[in-house]
Amino acid sequence: MADVTFGWSEQHLMVRQALRQFMEKELKPIVWDLEDGKVLPYEFARKLANTFGLAELVRGMWARRKEKKAAGDREAAAGEIAAFRDPAMSALLVIEMCRYSPGAALAFGASLGLCGQTILSKGTDDQIERFAIPVLTAEKVGCWGLTEPEAGSDAFSMRTTARLDGDYYILNGSKTLITNAPYADTFVVYARMKSPTPDNAAREAIHAFILERGMPGLSTGQPFKKMGMHASPTGEIFLSDVRVPRANLLGGKEKDPSRDQAVGVLMGERTAMPSMCLGIVERLLDECVRYSKERKQFGRPIAEFQLVQQKIANLFVTREIIEMYVHKMIWMQQNGIKSMKEASAAKLYCGRATVEAGLDAVQVFGGAGYIRDAGVEMMVRDAKLFTIGGGTDEIQIGWIARELLKD
Repeated sequence: MADVTFGWSEQHLMVRQALRQFMEKELKPIVWDLEDGKVLPYEFARKLANTFGLAELVRGMWARRKEKKAAGDREAAAGEIAAFRDPAMSALLVIEMCRYSPGAALAFGASLGLCGQTILSKGTDDQIERFAIPVLTAEKVGCWGLTEPEAGSDAFSMRTTARLDGDYYILNGSKTLITNAPYADTFVVYARMKSPTPDNAAREAIHAFILERGMPGLSTGQPFKKMGMHASPTGEIFLSDVRVPRANLLGGKEKDPSRDQAVGVLMGERTAMPSMCLGIVERLLDECVRYSKERKQFGRPIAEFQLVQQKIANLFVTREIIEMYVHKMIWMQQNGIKSMKEASAAKLYCGRATVEAGLDAVQVFGGAGYIRDAGVEMMVRDAKLFTIGGGTDEIQIGWIARELLKD
C-alpha cells in the first residue's frame, strides 16, 4: 500500500521526483568524497542550481523587480521578492538533499539561505545586485557570521566591534563555528557599533556588514574536524582592522540596528531544520525496511522479530510527526506568521526525534550499522547538530517558556 501524501500538490510531487533522481545520480556517488573532504559541496551546488534553472529564476526575478520599481510600482516590486521565496519548494530541496548528505544541504542552505536571503531581504538594491545575486545563483559561496568564541547561546553579548572612520567602518573581532567560512566569498558579519562617547556605550547597537574575501585584515581558519556534518566546512573568521566601506552596512542605515533581523534569521533557521530532519528520517526508514527484509538471523529475516518491527514502526511514526511539522512551518511562512515558540518547538522536537531515530536505525543494522559504509551512522552524527546548532535544546526550551509565560 502506497504512503498517503499530505500537503504536497501534484507539482510538488513532480518536482520532488526530479530532485530525487538528481540526488541519486549526482549526490549519492560523491557522498564519501564529501565526508572525507576530497570534494567540496560547492561545485555540486552550482550543478544543482544550473540543472533546475535557479540562476535564471533569480536573475528573472531581479530584472522584473527593477522594471516594476522603475515604473513606480513599489508594491509589485516587493511582491517579486516575496514570490521568489517558495517555502514548499525550498523544503523539498532540503528533504531530498538530506536523504544522502545533510552536510551538503547545510552548506547549500547557509550560503543561499542565511547569507543570500539575508542580503536579499534587508540589503539595498546595490547590495542585492552586487552581493546577493551571485550567492543566490550559487556562483559565489556565502556565510553568515554571528557566533563568537565567548558568545554562543548568548550571541548578542558579542565582542566584535565596528567603528566609523570617515567613509569606512573598522571591524575587529572574530567569529567561530561559521558554516562555509573557510571557503566563503561573501560574508555577512554582525558587530557592535562602537559609540564615539563613553556615555553612549549602553546604546551601542548591533549591525550587519557585508564583507568580501580579500579585504585586508579579513582571514579565515582551516575547516574544523567535527563529530558530524563533515560535508559542510565550518570554521573561524578573523577581523583585524578590516576597512569596510560605508556602502557595505547591510541596509545602509545606522539608525536601523540588525539585532531583530538576526533574530529573524535564527527563527528562519529553526523553521528550516524540520525539513532536514525529515530527509534523514525518511532515508533511515527506507534503509531499515530494506535491511530488515534482507538480513537473516536464526534462519529467518529479522523483519519477523517483534523488537525490530517496533523500531521500524517508531521510525514511521517519527517520520509522520516530523512531516506534519514541516507542513506547519511551510504554512506559517506562506502566511507571514512569525512565532519563535512555534519555530523553537519544531526544532526541539524534530532534532531530538531524529537523533533517537538514528540510534534506532543503527540498532536495527546491528554491527553493520556501526560501520560507516552502511550510512546510518553518518545520519546519527549529522543529526546531533540539530540539538545544538541554531540554538541548543536548552535555548529552545527557554524561548518557548518565556513566550508562554509572558503577560
